[in-house]
Order: sequence, then C-alpha cells, then structure tokens
Amino acid sequence: MSRALLRPLIAADAPALCAYRNDPTVARYQGWNLPYTLADAEALIAQMQGRTLGQDGWTQIAFADAVSGELLGDFAVRGLGQQAELGVTLAPQSQGRGLASAGLRLVLQQIFGSLRLHRVYASIDPRNQAAAALLLRAGFRHEGTTRQSYWHRGEWTDDATYGLLHSEWQVLPEKQP
Repeated sequence: MSRALLRPLIAADAPALCAYRNDPTVARYQGWNLPYTLADAEALIAQMQGRTLGQDGWTQIAFADAVSGELLGDFAVRGLGQQAELGVTLAPQSQGRGLASAGLRLVLQQIFGSLRLHRVYASIDPRNQAAAALLLRAGFRHEGTTRQSYWHRGEWTDDATYGLLHSEWQVLPEKQP
C-alpha cells in the first residue's frame, strides 16, 4: 500500500501550498515569484479545478499523505500532444524521505500507463542536484544542458533536460509503487 497519493488540489491545500512555496530553499529553482501569497495559492487551485493530466497546458496536482491527506508537495505536468513536461515541488518536511520518488512513480504510471504518452521530460537548473538525482533514480537520462539559456532571478541560468521514453519506462523494475 502506498503511503502517498495524487489528487486534485483542493481549497484546503492553499495554506500549505503557500507555506512551502514561500520557503526560499524550495523556491530557489522554481519559476514563481516571491512572496507567494495565499491569494496566489488560491488562484492556482481555482485554475486547476476540472483539469486532468494529459490535457494540453500545465496541470498542477496535489501529492498528499495517503492517510492524513496532508499536502506533501505538488507535481506539474504540461501536456504537449504525445509528450509531457514534468515539474515537482516538495514541502521541506517531505524531503529526504523517499516521497518524491514514490510520487514520481505515481505520475509516471499515469503518463505512460493510462495516458500512454511517448515521452516525458523535465527541464531543471543543473545546480538543483536533488532534482537531477531524483530524475536519474526514476530512469530518466540527461539529454543535454544549454548554457545560460534563460533569465531567472536576476541571472542567466543553464538549463539541463532529462527525458524518459515510454519504451524505456516499460522495462524499469522500479516503475511499480
């Protein structure tokens, strides 16, 4: 039995979402602006109502404790036809416990299992070593790094891309939660 689950974001998630998105260590490599207000969290949750994974555009889903319902973090999936881009954010208290790997397996089961997409990729700041390690553990490969390719938080930043094909995912022994 899994200790965590994916579900739609709900109004009750707003305070926790706001809290971890305001943490400078969580926000360092993310695209949202600080401060991240409760109104920002409520607006994001409202925008996500009725969205499901696989739709074109970004869909943000909650990653929650299976027993308590506590918000552990969130995953973002941007549908792009037969491909998807992936993002992950974990609350500080959820980090370092293997939860991100469990959550990523659940997301990949939907992307490759029920949606049967061809490819998923993530674009990260290469200094985010925790994200790179997570992706590699999940079977992604480092596809390349573009140098100083985007402006982020006052500096030109490199962009590392990690990808995983459906055919590669099918043979991973770790794909089951």
